[in-house]
Amino acid sequence: MAEEMKDLLQNNAPENAEAVTESAAEGTENAERPKISMPAKEDILYEVDVHMNTSVLYDYMLRHTYTSPGGLIATIIGVFAILFAMKNAGVLYLIAGIVIILYLPWNLYLSAKRQALTNEAFKKPLHYIFTKEGIYVSQGDQVEMQHWENMHQAVATGKSIIIYTSKVNASIFPRADLAENTVTVIELICRYMDPKKVKIRQ
Repeated sequence: MAEEMKDLLQNNAPENAEAVTESAAEGTENAERPKISMPAKEDILYEVDVHMNTSVLYDYMLRHTYTSPGGLIATIIGVFAILFAMKNAGVLYLIAGIVIILYLPWNLYLSAKRQALTNEAFKKPLHYIFTKEGIYVSQGDQVEMQHWENMHQAVATGKSIIIYTSKVNASIFPRADLAENTVTVIELICRYMDPKKVKIRQ
């Protein structure tokens, strides 16, 4: 369970929030990381339970992949292969192009389904709390927090609001869970994140 819950806000799976020991810079001492406490009730701006499923994860993976260089290059190669086949009647190029274009989304779907079914952290809701300082996320007695200034980018898809905590990791907020509060979450993101990092189109 502890492995699946590693890197909390980085992949929607909270790590063990109990104090842990780690090597000091000299490698000779151990230091404890203090346990993160939940914010005071008066500091809470908004809170929501987030449920991860295949559809939500697949939507996120599609968006992430097809806005990355690798996904774009694969798609371009597939399209050119099909165009070349149509122009030169090359059946093999046509087949190759179709396979390249269809393989990636199918593989992403299988990956999303596998994660939704096997990741222990996704089998229970993740509780998110928005404050002026940042976003807290908890599951059971485990708590983590990410400061607004450390967040990488905020984007949106038809299914979710996504906050990247690094170039490759993100916290996902399904619109189905946010419901009528989707606008509230977007407003909080726009208010507390660097405007240059917010790429949300409602």
